[in-house]
Amino acid sequence: MTTVRHRPETEALLTPSEVATLFRVDPKTVTRWAKAGKLTSIRTLGGHRRYRESEVRSLLDGNTATVDA
Repeated sequence: MTTVRHRPETEALLTPSEVATLFRVDPKTVTRWAKAGKLTSIRTLGGHRRYRESEVRSLLDGNTATVDA
């Protein structure tokens, strides 16, 4: 029997603009957070940043613990 595991590749990803809207900040601020290591970003093949929805929601809920990538 094969066990199905949650794969990070299937998790919803948010654009910098979507994250900025949730936090009510400028998208450049979200990029600065990623560069500072406060938020984990994933790069698309085109070089654009995307953010895991689960990590963003966790930060919105006030959980500031480091999230494993």
